[in-house]
Amino acid sequence: MTNNKKGLNTICTHEGELEDKQFKGAISPLYMSTSYEFDDVDIKRYPRYYNTPNQEALCKKLAALEHAEAALIFGSGMAAISTALMAFLQAGDHVVLQQTIYGGTYHFAVSQFEKFGITYSFTSGWEVEDFEREIKPNTKVLYLETPSNPLLTITDVKSVADLAKKKGILTMIDNTFASPVNQTPVDLGIDIVIHSATKYMGGHSDICAGVVAASKEHMDAVWQTGICFGGSLSDYTVWLLERSIKTMAIRVKAQNENAMKMATYLSQNKDVDQVYYPGLVDHPGHELAKSQMTGFGGMLSFELNPDIDASLFFKELQLIKPSMSLAGIESTMLSPVKTSHALMSAEDRAKQGIKDSLIRFSLGIEEIEDLIMDIEQAIAKVKSMTVTA
Repeated sequence: MTNNKKGLNTICTHEGELEDKQFKGAISPLYMSTSYEFDDVDIKRYPRYYNTPNQEALCKKLAALEHAEAALIFGSGMAAISTALMAFLQAGDHVVLQQTIYGGTYHFAVSQFEKFGITYSFTSGWEVEDFEREIKPNTKVLYLETPSNPLLTITDVKSVADLAKKKGILTMIDNTFASPVNQTPVDLGIDIVIHSATKYMGGHSDICAGVVAASKEHMDAVWQTGICFGGSLSDYTVWLLERSIKTMAIRVKAQNENAMKMATYLSQNKDVDQVYYPGLVDHPGHELAKSQMTGFGGMLSFELNPDIDASLFFKELQLIKPSMSLAGIESTMLSPVKTSHALMSAEDRAKQGIKDSLIRFSLGIEEIEDLIMDIEQAIAKVKSMTVTA
């Protein structure tokens, strides 16, 4: 039975687990050593080489989840993104990046590429035509993100991949918001898949990690750059991540369901001005998302009516946590202009359509009725403050 034919929960639970040969324990043993024998061994193991027993085993699980030949685990999502990009770009090269991407990726491009003689272009939108317009003779990489952070735009993954193959260009995708549960870009023709494993793979807001998955040939290039950058992960965190991924499919499916219910509720709430969620039939990318995803994800964004102060709204939440990250089992909200996209200029945020009032909402696994009740009480308190004032 091949990895791709195994059930998703089976891969999450069993693929890449280490056998406890001594005590026959039910879970992978943890090898904490940072120093291994070098003589008369098949593999010279060292944490920075991404090949300790726990690192090696987890990478097999990650590759299986993304239907890729190989994978590597990094110390953060940005370590994964920067290493992957720099593995395939050098002085004189050009890269096309999707307009709507994570703020950290945007900041990396505008603050670092010039130092290395790498030029870049941002698309004016997220359609395949937007990518094609920016391609130059020296373009080496097309970089996309779908669903995007924070506006949940949907890019036609297969069309961009087909365009790149026609032009002999490499494709990379940030698959964090979707997770392998909802989307496997390799099946759509993408060359390199990247994740912030801090998010849905970790799932409990207690792990910081990143993932790159691709063919063995491409992953060898990523490895060669990665051992120089040194963005490896401690084996204890690797072990925790392997444990967390075992329940990823169950968690994400519950979060998908909650997000769909919440998006429907918010779209019908008179105090909400706009809702961004690809599961809604009026979302511009709904049909496309339905064709390339198996679930619409646990993330949405929304804007309250202009007369409701978003900053005050955050302070009145009792159950939902105003918190920096996303994709934990607990529901969280944040202001992108103050956190994930704070390093972007106001002008560049405006180009992406990120308003100061935008709220990014990561749905957890709580009962949806409790989450709705929390939102309603917070809005009611803010409105009463306004009336009093």
